[in-house]
Amino acid sequence: MGRGRAKAKQVKVARQLKYNSGGTDLDRLKSELGVNDSQGDDSYDELAEKYADYADDYDERRDGTTGR
Repeated sequence: MGRGRAKAKQVKVARQLKYNSGGTDLDRLKSELGVNDSQGDDSYDELAEKYADYADDYDERRDGTTGR
C-alpha cells in the first residue's frame, strides 16, 4: 500500500525538473562536452563558401535547367 507516497515523490521531482531547471551552468557543460570556442562566427562563412556550388546546382535543377 505504500506506493502512493513513492508516486507523489516522483511527481514532485518531475515537476521540479520541468519548471525549475533554469540553473544550468552552460560554461561547465561546454567544458564537459569538449566544445571548442575558437570557431566563432567564421565557421558559418566557411560552410557557406564550401556549399555555395551545391546551392547553385540545386537552384538550377529546380528551374528545370541543367548546370553541367
